[in-house]
Amino acid sequence: QVELVESGGGVVQTGGSLTLSCAASGSIWNAYNMAWFRQAPGKEREFVAGFSWSGVDTFYADSVTGRFIISRNANSYEINLRMDALKPEDTAVYYCAARASSFTDYRQKDSYDYWGQGTQVTVSA
Repeated sequence: QVELVESGGGVVQTGGSLTLSCAASGSIWNAYNMAWFRQAPGKEREFVAGFSWSGVDTFYADSVTGRFIISRNANSYEINLRMDALKPEDTAVYYCAARASSFTDYRQKDSYDYWGQGTQVTVSA
């Protein structure tokens, strides 16, 4: 069974920090590449952070580079997103996603096969 479950969202003031977690079933962890996306009201879902297919390298959207850090824990089948220096424009529903193919563009939401239910992050001014 394929399953992604996010947690860690909440309300934080500008400049604050949050850490999101995504728990993945073992079948996903071994065969899929994972990433974080977000969707603000009235906007398209956008790439936030992800890993290279080998899991060694990390990639970030320009808007979060230097503030967010993605990490993975193979022991617990989790990926995390540490978010610092949060801004009101970071307010969105954050989704964990998994893709099966290395030939797709990791930045495109259509490349991903499975999605979590999302977790709300609200940054107040």
